[in-house]
Amino acid sequence: MFDLKLIHEDVRREGAINRRHWLAWTAALSATPILGGRVEGRTMRAVAFASDPFALGVASGDPDASGFVAWTRLAPSPLEPGGGMPAEKVEVRWEVARDEAMKDVVKSGAAVATPQLGHSVHVEVGGLEANRWYWYRFRAGDAVSPVGRARTTPTPTSDPDSLRFAFASCQHYEQGYFTAYEHMLKDDLDLVVHLGDYIYEGSGRDKLVRKHAGPEIETLEDYRIRHAQYRTDPHLRAMHAKCPWLVTWDDHEVDNNYADATSEQKGVDPADLLERRANAYQAYYEMMPLRRRSLPRGPHMDLYRTIRFGRLAGFQVLDTRQHRTDQPNGDHRSPLNDAALNRKNTLLGDRQAGWLKARLLESPATWNVLAQQVMMGMVGFRSKEGEPTYSMDQWPGYADERMRLVKFLQDRRVLNPVVLTGDIHSNWVNDLRVDDRKTETSVVATEFVGTSISSGGDGKAETPGLDKRMADNPCIRFFNAQRGYVRCTVTPKTWRSDYQVVEEVTKPGAPVVTRASFVVEAGTPGAKPA
Repeated sequence: MFDLKLIHEDVRREGAINRRHWLAWTAALSATPILGGRVEGRTMRAVAFASDPFALGVASGDPDASGFVAWTRLAPSPLEPGGGMPAEKVEVRWEVARDEAMKDVVKSGAAVATPQLGHSVHVEVGGLEANRWYWYRFRAGDAVSPVGRARTTPTPTSDPDSLRFAFASCQHYEQGYFTAYEHMLKDDLDLVVHLGDYIYEGSGRDKLVRKHAGPEIETLEDYRIRHAQYRTDPHLRAMHAKCPWLVTWDDHEVDNNYADATSEQKGVDPADLLERRANAYQAYYEMMPLRRRSLPRGPHMDLYRTIRFGRLAGFQVLDTRQHRTDQPNGDHRSPLNDAALNRKNTLLGDRQAGWLKARLLESPATWNVLAQQVMMGMVGFRSKEGEPTYSMDQWPGYADERMRLVKFLQDRRVLNPVVLTGDIHSNWVNDLRVDDRKTETSVVATEFVGTSISSGGDGKAETPGLDKRMADNPCIRFFNAQRGYVRCTVTPKTWRSDYQVVEEVTKPGAPVVTRASFVVEAGTPGAKPA
C-alpha cells in the first residue's frame, strides 16, 4: 500500500508531487482490478443478498456507433459503508437485447464487481449495430436488475435527420425535489448531457426538503454514500435507465470553487485537497457510466472526450475544474483588471486546450458543441461605483483564454459552434463574440445556459432589474431564474432549445411549462426566439 504521507511532504516541500512518488502511486492504483472485464480463474462463490443489490439502478453512457457503457453498482444497503456488500469480489452477469422483454439477446457476458471500486460495474459493450436502441440488464446471484434502455450513435460518416437531447446540472438533494427528471422522462430523448454539480458536498441541514446523510464529505466512503443517496431519488434513477448520459463534473463533486489543487478556503494544504480530490474522483467514476479510459489515477482523471452523432453533431465534453489555475481576484466578482486579463490564466490547461482545438479542426459535424460548466458570456454587473464586474470563477476570470478560444472558432471557421453551460442556477441565452463588450463586432457562437434541477430552491419567474441588466449586457438574449432543464432538437438546418421550467421544487409534483424557445439556423450565428 502506498503511503500518502509522501505525497503530502512533496507538496509542502516542493509545491508539486515528486515524479518518482507519483509513478509509485499510480502503479499502486493501477493494480486495482478494472471493472467490466472478463471473469477469469475460478468461479467466485455465490453471494446471497438480504435485499435488492440493484437498489441504485442501472445506467448507460458514452455511446458510439458500435456500443455503449452499461453500468450498475451492487449496494443492497446504499447508505451503509460498503453499500452493505461483503469485502469480496462478486460475479455480475450482463445481457444486451434488441427488445425490452430481453428475448432477443445479442450480447452477454460476465464482469467482476470488486470492493476496491465500490462493487461498481462498467461494461463496455461493443459489436452492436449503429443508430438503434437496445435494452440491457444485470444479474448477481439470484437477483436481477431493472432493464435499462440505451442506444448506439449513427456511424461517423452518416447524416442523421435529427437528434433530441436534454441538458441539466446542479441538483442539490436538500434544496428541492428532482421534479425536472419526472418530466424529462416523458420526453423522447436520445441522450442526456449532465454538466456538473451532480452532488453537493456539504453536511446535512435541518428544515430543508431533504437532508444529506452525515457531515461534509471528505473520505472515499463519504463520497460513495453521498452519491448513493442522490441515486436513491426515483426520478433520477429512472432517467438514467431511460437513455444514455454524457457526464462531466463541476466543483461540488469535490469542493466548492476548487481550482486544481487550490481550495476556496485559505489555509488548506494542497496535499490535503489532492487526497480529498482522489477520493471524490474515484467515487464519481464508480457511480457514472464512464469508459475505462476515465478510470482515475489518484487525484487525476481523464474526463474530457468527444462523442459524435454522425455528421450532425459533435460533443466536446470539457473539464474546467481539474486543470484550471486559481481564480484571479478571489472567487468573487471583479472588474476585468490586469489579474483577470493575465494570459497565464487558464480554465482548460494547455493539454486540454490543444486537444480541443485539434478535435474542432478535424470535426465534420454540422453542429460543434462545447459541453462545459461555467458561463462563457462576458456578463457584467455594475458595482456601487458603476464599474462592470465579472465572475472570476467563470470564463471572464480567464478572459484572455476565452477570447483566444472564440477567436479560434471565428478564424478557423468552425461550423455552427454552440456552448452548453450549467453552474449558475438560472437560464440564459447569450450571443458570444470574441469580446462581448464590443457589441459592434460579429456574433461567433451561441451559449445556452441551463438552470439548476433543484439548487437554490424554487426560483423566481420574474427578476427585478432584468431590463437594466440586459441593457448593460446586449449579449444576453434571454434570462429566467426558475428550475428545470433545457430540451434541444437538432437537425441539419436548425438547433432549437426549449427552456422547460417547473414552478416549485420544494414540493413534489409541480407541472412543467416551456418558458421560452430559441432557434439557431445553421450558417447564421446567433439565437432568435422561436
